[in-house]
Amino acid sequence: MPGPGFEYACNADSLPDGGREVCEVGSELVLIVRIGGQFFCVSDVCTHDGGPLSDGELIDHQIECPRHGARFDLRTGAALCMPATQPTRVHECLLEAGKVYVRLSAL
Repeated sequence: MPGPGFEYACNADSLPDGGREVCEVGSELVLIVRIGGQFFCVSDVCTHDGGPLSDGELIDHQIECPRHGARFDLRTGAALCMPATQPTRVHECLLEAGKVYVRLSAL
């Protein structure tokens, strides 16, 4: 069992390379993306207008908001271009026994 604060999010085999899944962890919707065998997790929200990121285009380790084109780095949450100026939250992922667990970062 993972350490304190981690919650089950999804099965690792449900995400092929380049795959993504929206999961509810605690009371928050998060986006989990698998890239090159690594799992990344960010809040499923564009900080520009509050819309979901989950339907956006993946470009390397970036996700582009489908609404207005803001891009975020999946590793750091950094807003990479306008119209977003604030980062989205990044959450810690842990892979254990074929399951992905997430620990939400502090607000």
